[in-house]
Amino acid sequence: MALEKFRSTWESVVNPLIDSISTWKPSTLTWIALPLGVLGGLAVLTAPNDAYGANMLFGGTLLITMAITLDALDGPLARRTGQVTRWGDYLDHTFDRLLDAIWIVCLAGSVFVDDLTLGLAAAWVILLGSYMGTQAQAVAGSRNYRGFGRADRTILTIISVALMGVFIHLEVGSFGTYPGVLDHIEINPISLVVLISAFGGLWTFLIRFVQANYEIKQIDRDDPLPQPNQNEESE
Repeated sequence: MALEKFRSTWESVVNPLIDSISTWKPSTLTWIALPLGVLGGLAVLTAPNDAYGANMLFGGTLLITMAITLDALDGPLARRTGQVTRWGDYLDHTFDRLLDAIWIVCLAGSVFVDDLTLGLAAAWVILLGSYMGTQAQAVAGSRNYRGFGRADRTILTIISVALMGVFIHLEVGSFGTYPGVLDHIEINPISLVVLISAFGGLWTFLIRFVQANYEIKQIDRDDPLPQPNQNEESE
């Protein structure tokens, strides 16, 4: 939610870069971002808890950063060059959701969390929160960006993965484990971002549902849909 407010600022900053790639198709950036993002997630998933693994985490950080940067450029490129299409928007949102799920599952499945079930649950609520935003757009015509947005989650993911690599090189020890049913998970930057993403996804779903409830009902009051029974009676 916080970083979504800087969308227009971002577009003004990257204008010189957009000019340099103005001959590209926006979908090219979208397609390149997907494998980069997948490789970044796999780097985290397969990284061991040692110096070599720390370097893999740095590599994963770089790949995820590259993927999210390309993803943030395809929209401005399309608008700047007059190549805005429904298919481009659909493809971009589809790949966003794929990478959202892949990243959180890879983080949770890594040796730094080692709980794939938690990752799958987090991915489910994250996708549910995203669904509420796109469904509101489909029904009400306006995108709902409230809650813990994708930009916020991705930036935290990048920071946490890089920080985990730094902790390994500095030989920072364990901070203990979480209480209750999560007592098998060590407290570290990666496990923190998995839990934040999970609870953030749930909160996003709830807050977007509440807002959609108000906005869509208001639209129904202002512009009711035609009712089949009424049409039959008028005939």
